[in-house]
Amino acid sequence: MGSIPDDIAIADGLFTLGSAPRLVGGRDRTSGRILFPRPDGDRYEAVELPRFGRIWSWTVQRFRPKSPPYRGPEAFEPFAIGYVQLGDVVIVEGVLTGIDFIDLAIGLDVETVLIPFGADTAGRTILTYAFAPRSDRASAHG
Repeated sequence: MGSIPDDIAIADGLFTLGSAPRLVGGRDRTSGRILFPRPDGDRYEAVELPRFGRIWSWTVQRFRPKSPPYRGPEAFEPFAIGYVQLGDVVIVEGVLTGIDFIDLAIGLDVETVLIPFGADTAGRTILTYAFAPRSDRASAHG
């Protein structure tokens, strides 16, 4: 699992850092069921999830959520959020980025990317995961 100097993840163990980030789920050692995010404890072993998937469902958040718990910027911009089926492994909720709202569609091929969430007190960028249109536009999942 690589790292990006001067950038930090929003939560430890949530995803790998680097040019080809992957979410990290948890595989139940007894049943084999995969969950995201990985639950705490020894029952779940860390497993990298597929980078690529398809939009399973989506919506657009057009108004600023209540604060708390919302901690985003004061100037609110509508954003898309969706459920993405990563391969045949698991469905994950996340922000959809780099897609015009009019182009959102169930079945759209996407890939895991990292986007800025904010900055810490030392000025380092805090990164979170999102899903963007596949850069290679291939339809295979991996």
